[in-house]
Amino acid sequence: MLKLGVAGTGGIGYSSCLKKLSKLGLKAMEVEFTYGVKMSDAAARDIGSLAESLEISLSVHAPYYINLASKEPEKITDSRKRILDSCAKAHFLGATHVVFHAGFYQERDPDKVFKIIKAEVVELIKTIRQNKWKLRLAPETTGKRTQFGDIDELLRLRKETGCALCVDFAHLLARNGKLDYDEVFNKLKSLKHIHAHFSGIEFTAKGERKHLLTEKKDILVLAKHILRRNLDITIINESPDPLKDALKTKKVFSSLKR
Repeated sequence: MLKLGVAGTGGIGYSSCLKKLSKLGLKAMEVEFTYGVKMSDAAARDIGSLAESLEISLSVHAPYYINLASKEPEKITDSRKRILDSCAKAHFLGATHVVFHAGFYQERDPDKVFKIIKAEVVELIKTIRQNKWKLRLAPETTGKRTQFGDIDELLRLRKETGCALCVDFAHLLARNGKLDYDEVFNKLKSLKHIHAHFSGIEFTAKGERKHLLTEKKDILVLAKHILRRNLDITIINESPDPLKDALKTKKVFSSLKR
């Protein structure tokens, strides 16, 4: 099944945004805790209940201030808390995935950083299971080579810990300077469902600079690969105008299905 949706509410509030998404035929929304988890349990329950009634799938993006491999132990502790706070709210929201940027290499061997992050993810998953939260941790592919999170690292992390992952196609382009969809989807073929982000992106030789509006030509390329493979995928648009671009994406898919 294909589900298209948006990151955040565009400033109109959760209730208005969810109702608007439903009216427009968009079926997913990622709740953005970008600068902190500032939502009551009661509000999360109400938002989750409305989303369920409208058949809109929710996911959560944890705060940006996360580094599970920091050289400073207190920053790892703070990162754990931010992720678990996001998970607690995701539980009340009925969200399926908690997306986060896992960490930075900080000029260390990537395999050493992998082992540090793996140990943290294992402990986080233990806590999630102890709390009986029905959600999955989804570390995200990242847009800079200084960040942990290329697709091979995350697939290895999934295999060794049981976590999920979030595939940000724009980040893959920025990180590698190119994007081969056949290569990417061949690597993802063991996944029953793909949770993904998509948008335009500005980047340099060092990687991501900022997200841009999503060009129709770029949507077409992605859509053709998804339809040809008949993928089960959720695509969250993260452009500066996610609603407009999610609708643009919906129109592209509809045109290709005719």
